[in-house]
Amino acid sequence: MAKKAVEYDEKAIQTLDALTHIRLRSGMYIGRIGDGSNIDDGVYILLKEVIDNAIDEFIMGHGRRIEIQRQDDTLSVRDYGRGIPLGKVVDCVSRMHTGGKYNDDVFQFSVGLNGVGTKAVNALSAKFEVCSFRGGKFKRAEFEQGKIRQELDGKDKSASDGTYVSFVPDQEIFGDYKWHEEFIEHRLRYYAFLNTGLTLIYNGQRFRSKNGLRDLLAEELGEEAGLYDIMHLQDGKLELAFTHTNNYGETYFSFVNGQHTSDGGTHQSAFREGLLKGINEYAKKTFAGADVRDGLIGAVAVKIQEPVFESQTKNKLGSTEVRGWIVPQVKDAVVVWLHKNVDVADKLIQKIEANEKLRKELASVKKQARERAKKTAIRIPKLIDCKIHRGDKKPRTEETSIFLTEGDSAGGSMVQSRDVDTQAVFSLKGKPLNCYGLKRDAIYKNEELYNIMRALGIEDTVDDLRYSKVIIATDADVDGMHIRNLLLTYFLRYFEELVVRGHVYILETPLFRVRNKKETYYCYSETERDRAIAKLSKPEVTRFKGLGEISPKEFKRFIAADIRLVQVRTRAMSEVGKALEFFMGKNTPERKNFIVDNLISDVI
Repeated sequence: MAKKAVEYDEKAIQTLDALTHIRLRSGMYIGRIGDGSNIDDGVYILLKEVIDNAIDEFIMGHGRRIEIQRQDDTLSVRDYGRGIPLGKVVDCVSRMHTGGKYNDDVFQFSVGLNGVGTKAVNALSAKFEVCSFRGGKFKRAEFEQGKIRQELDGKDKSASDGTYVSFVPDQEIFGDYKWHEEFIEHRLRYYAFLNTGLTLIYNGQRFRSKNGLRDLLAEELGEEAGLYDIMHLQDGKLELAFTHTNNYGETYFSFVNGQHTSDGGTHQSAFREGLLKGINEYAKKTFAGADVRDGLIGAVAVKIQEPVFESQTKNKLGSTEVRGWIVPQVKDAVVVWLHKNVDVADKLIQKIEANEKLRKELASVKKQARERAKKTAIRIPKLIDCKIHRGDKKPRTEETSIFLTEGDSAGGSMVQSRDVDTQAVFSLKGKPLNCYGLKRDAIYKNEELYNIMRALGIEDTVDDLRYSKVIIATDADVDGMHIRNLLLTYFLRYFEELVVRGHVYILETPLFRVRNKKETYYCYSETERDRAIAKLSKPEVTRFKGLGEISPKEFKRFIAADIRLVQVRTRAMSEVGKALEFFMGKNTPERKNFIVDNLISDVI
């Protein structure tokens, strides 16, 4: 029977109030929803939006303490700034494009200039409360799912000026989410690093930094200190810190008005340029940028009015005017610092000269690898690229991803079920080389590692990465886990910045299929399997031990609408070396004991 056509007339046109639209299209406002298992999941974004408003008060010189509390699923934030003007409290948390951040005299440096932040928190919370204290008076308002339930005006002479906000993320939006303390604490530490003199108190735990970005790098490096004392500049709108390590590549932590710009942008490029110019001027040399920056770990933070970002996620600054003042300021600061610290300068120059020597030694190895690759095939072996890249000199990366998978069987399933426009597949020949402890020439001498690098487009610099997501997709068995660890070792050893920038992911696929003639459940754990078995009569249970066992028709949903990705993150750079040494080094007895103590029988 034909479906009746729906009339497109005046009745079909709908107007949603702003907060209803936020609930309907929440991803437009807070990005991913998630379940709290990733630091970028929506519940943490809600908390960030509330704290950002308190941080803005501190930046403008009002309030040096922010108190955050969590009791079960209720989060509260109390600042001691100026407080929202009492007559506009309700509007500021419920009417779109309403706020003080349009006024440059009131808020000079802010990322969120669209007046959406707390409105989104309000709309996406089961319960939301705001209370502003000003001059002995207060205004309190309570909401449920963005709809106001109660307003109250009053006096409280004992209350300090400021704003209090509490909220409970709505399970209708976020499902069965769970808070992870380490994610909250990580964000609060960064707030402290970026706002010297501010104290954040979370459930009694204090976060404070005396030395800003210097403290950030010191924490990242841990006991594995840099090759020389960290250089630190804190001057008005610009703050920077850097040192060198014996690691490969370069790693940056960059920020704009407190926003972490994971993919850098014009401020980070200007910092790199100023650093190169400053070192060359001091040394009276013309060192290549790659030699100066190999092994560098740096941090840069800028405060600018009305920043322009290259994407909605605000992870890359596009404002071009910052170069004009950042480059000379960084250059001059580096020159002065090197003249004042001659011993440090000698260590830095020695590191650069060692990099230069290594680069020249690698030149012939690179040339041989490129010639070998040309003889092998015109195209990169085992790479099935996505259409969006074909014919592009500099392909777009925002929506693209590449699956690194084991063998032709799994690769074949992915090739048949993928989105041909945006998803690429690279099939490994077998287990990659364990490159822990090996020098950089290993990735040019080993054909597999070299082809992975070519497929990703990072042979010369990680800035040329061709895909937004690099997804490790291996079988859920011992061999698959081993291959996953070998690939992670490869990235962390030679291309750590890809991980720091958030480009590397693990694909989760179902371990079990539980079905009868009427229903089918795909389960990612034994607990889910047991629940599914209890729901069905006479169920058939299949254990997927390899990705190739999942048919292309089934596989499509697991790399499309139902894709589950775990972003690879490091708590601190200092932890990377320890983890690689333990899992991939030669400490066989310790590792064996760990495996025995943590053995999961179902994996084998």
